[in-house]
Amino acid sequence: MRLLSFEATDRASFGVVDGDGVIDLGPRLPDVDDLGALFAADRLGDVAAAAKGAVRDYALDDIRYDRPIRYPEKTICIGVNYTDRNAEYRDGTDLPEYPSIFMRAPGSLVGHKEAIVRPPESEQLDYEGEIAIVIGKGGRRIPEAEAEAHIGGLTCLNEGTIRDWLRHGKFNVTQGKNFERSGGVGPWIVTADEFDSYDNLRVTTRVNGETRQDDTTASLLFPFAYLIAYVSTYTALKPGDVISTGTPTGAGVRFDPPIWLKPGDVVEVEADGIGVLSNSVEDEVV
Repeated sequence: MRLLSFEATDRASFGVVDGDGVIDLGPRLPDVDDLGALFAADRLGDVAAAAKGAVRDYALDDIRYDRPIRYPEKTICIGVNYTDRNAEYRDGTDLPEYPSIFMRAPGSLVGHKEAIVRPPESEQLDYEGEIAIVIGKGGRRIPEAEAEAHIGGLTCLNEGTIRDWLRHGKFNVTQGKNFERSGGVGPWIVTADEFDSYDNLRVTTRVNGETRQDDTTASLLFPFAYLIAYVSTYTALKPGDVISTGTPTGAGVRFDPPIWLKPGDVVEVEADGIGVLSNSVEDEVV
């Protein structure tokens, strides 16, 4: 199933994609507030029954896409997780023993077809296309052998970054990764039952139709199951939490000279079995 959060006719709801339309689950599951609550209550099994025989309520072209999980408790991002990425840094270091981790606030991301913004403080807005895990079943100290059973589904994420602000602090990247509306997530969550394996999913990033990033999860240093086990060691994972699994080589900062996003650009992140997340770029109005 493809599950999404959206706005239509001046109301926010959530639904299931049916062809080129959406079946509104809000009125059909009135005791469920949103997709996060759907996962938390383990109610995925009710979706098919609620949608059975239903007529599509809206065309996809007539809705405004929201973040699939509007307000996850945690969006956990993994840095330098593709084998070629470590070599990009040209610092002679060995492959990392443990993942690099940082967090993003909900307001730093927008939904599919919404504009991401370049702030007035910097021209160094960059893209990072990623596959993101949405936790369906929470847990603490989840064994790696059991970790994939905790995946509720997958979505696409553009982990937009203000590059010069990454270097403001000696030991953190938080500010450069959390500018308001600097990245995108969506368009929807594809539920875990749609995937036979997570071991060789392709993720591609295009800017104005030009392919900039292209790799598969076969190249991950730390695969999905390891990430869930590792992260859940130090924090309890909750249904609706998001783990963004890292970006391949080819971000704008790695060109010579760097190629930053500018107003009018369109960034597309496409992943096997999920679809395409598309966001235009505009300057922030202050």
